[in-house]
Amino acid sequence: MAEFTPLDVTCVNTIRTLAMDAVQKANSGHPGAPMGLAPVAYTVWNRFLTYDPAHPLWPNRDRFVLSNGHASMLLYSLIHLAGIKNVDEHGKTLDEPSLPLEQLKHFRQLNSKTPGHPEHEYTAGVETTTGPLGQGVGNAVGMAIAQKWIAGYYGRPGFEGLFDHRVYAICGDGCMMEGVASEAASLAGHLKLNNLTLIYDDNTITIDGHTDLAFSENVAARFEAYGWNVLRVNDGNDLDGMQKALDGAKKSTDRPTLIVQKTLIGYGAPNKQNTHGAHGEPLGPDEIKLAKKAYGWPEDSSFLVPDGVYDHFKAGIGKRGGDAFAAWTKQFAEYKAKFPEQAAQLEAIERRELPPGWDKGVPVFPADAKGLATRESSGTVINALAKTIPWIVGGSADLNPSTKTFMKGEGTFTATTPAGRNIHFGVREHGMGSIMNGMALAGLRSYGSGFMIFSDYGRPPIRLAAIMNLPVFYVFTHDSIGVGEDGPTHQPIEQIMSLRAIPGLIVLRPGDANEVAEAYKVAVQSKHAPVVLAMTRQALPTLDRTKYAPASGLAKGGYALNDVPKPDVLLIATGSEVALALDAGEKLAAEGIKARVVSLPSWELFDKQSQEYRDSVLPPSVTARVCVEMGGAFGWERFAGLTGAIIGMRSFGASAPLKDLLPHFGFTTAAVVAAAKKQVGK
Repeated sequence: MAEFTPLDVTCVNTIRTLAMDAVQKANSGHPGAPMGLAPVAYTVWNRFLTYDPAHPLWPNRDRFVLSNGHASMLLYSLIHLAGIKNVDEHGKTLDEPSLPLEQLKHFRQLNSKTPGHPEHEYTAGVETTTGPLGQGVGNAVGMAIAQKWIAGYYGRPGFEGLFDHRVYAICGDGCMMEGVASEAASLAGHLKLNNLTLIYDDNTITIDGHTDLAFSENVAARFEAYGWNVLRVNDGNDLDGMQKALDGAKKSTDRPTLIVQKTLIGYGAPNKQNTHGAHGEPLGPDEIKLAKKAYGWPEDSSFLVPDGVYDHFKAGIGKRGGDAFAAWTKQFAEYKAKFPEQAAQLEAIERRELPPGWDKGVPVFPADAKGLATRESSGTVINALAKTIPWIVGGSADLNPSTKTFMKGEGTFTATTPAGRNIHFGVREHGMGSIMNGMALAGLRSYGSGFMIFSDYGRPPIRLAAIMNLPVFYVFTHDSIGVGEDGPTHQPIEQIMSLRAIPGLIVLRPGDANEVAEAYKVAVQSKHAPVVLAMTRQALPTLDRTKYAPASGLAKGGYALNDVPKPDVLLIATGSEVALALDAGEKLAAEGIKARVVSLPSWELFDKQSQEYRDSVLPPSVTARVCVEMGGAFGWERFAGLTGAIIGMRSFGASAPLKDLLPHFGFTTAAVVAAAKKQVGK
């Protein structure tokens, strides 16, 4: 590569000053990290990143992740200077910049394209939403896994250049302290993801002050123990050193690479560099002038982009990416002519579409009074879908025998078998979630599984999936006190309700095997929302659908199971409690009390239906209501009303066989019947 020139240094200082000016104008933000990281990020973008600014959604583009998302002005400055084009809501590239200079001037303002932390689907050039520290590291690992899998599954001799992109990520001290980054990095080392380069901004400053207050470990040694290739650059302004390190990362054939980069936070600001004062607040006009003076910059300038800077980026990342895109487009046309089925699948992946006939193998389960656990029927359905949707890829947090989510005959994803579709995430729920998000950002239909109680360990990436509108899906089994003898530490109480509280997340708690099949149809058809499927450990009856309403009613979130036009009382239940409500309904009918039994597996889907439909299922005039769920009672008031009864958990569970737990906590037919009679005054 060419030697660095004074113009390269000017580009670096442009990034720094744009960040300072934007934070100062907003009177809010984090200027210090962009000032220290500018040389590193510039080198990655203008010397290494294969990315066509004119085609920001090109499938084989290199990915760049800013895990320490508080340094967002670093990324926004790069997007602006590189001239990345805007993209509409349908993914079409527009002939306009993603971030014109005016958007940098509106940093952190309402409805700007430059929010405080980078947001995916909001600003072209932002590959993932970051801010919660460490999540971006996991996302980058997921993107690297996705690249390996796509290359392994769809690659053909002579077409290696179609699937050879790399993943670059920058993280900070905070990311390194967060456990999620450690979980993801450990798995990345195990999988030997040599397409991943992580740059650690070792500036030794956090909000409280210097990291020696709480952090003294040898990060490089830790990553070496994970199986990473570790390189060091001891001067944050050493462009040549960074270039050599990035070259070294590309040459690593059997390990991911960590580059430990020593920087000075707030570099150039004489009174604030290397202090926490440069971290999370504007530098102030006087300090900005002094920093600009140190850079040889016009001190009274604001949002200055000197002559030659745009052209230099155009000649760097622009030309390199444009040439690569043109070559890729030509090669993909050849691939498409030779492998039309695979090419069509790749195009469907990009559009988040499903292949024709994807649902032809979804089973219909016969009525069975004994039935089976919904985790069992779930395993049957996911294996059926695996045969028709090749890009479903996922696994469990070391619980496949319990969650039943292993795809039989589909192989395991490893360093030597990258086309395998089963991923062993290990006991890493948090890392699993962040990795799943990265895989989904690359187009795969990623899933993960575990016990419902441990959804707490992976909640942050679930929330981020909802923010990003990512169609990941979770299979959480052992969804209630039905866990039995394992006791309160393993019996979820508040978890389902807390998941329902996440905006944009669809929670499905199916009541029998055929509702499970319908739940999976919802999950795989979702394009813009994550889905949680809550499954039982214990067996549930498979309902006779000639007697009760079709399970397809699940798609509307809630539906009446029995035909009771003018009910005296409504029995509303989810999951394993649906059968209990039906049994109670039959006993009430025998006593002349008309009970409509409603299966309500998804509050979110039910809320999306018309008011007319919702009223037809839950008539407002019927105030006698009993809601039944083996979880926290909190929240059921919206369906029970002011006078309705709620049979739920108001404490933690207990260690005992299920047959003893049910009467102990009031989940019996007699208890539901008694509550219903009280509701109707009998």
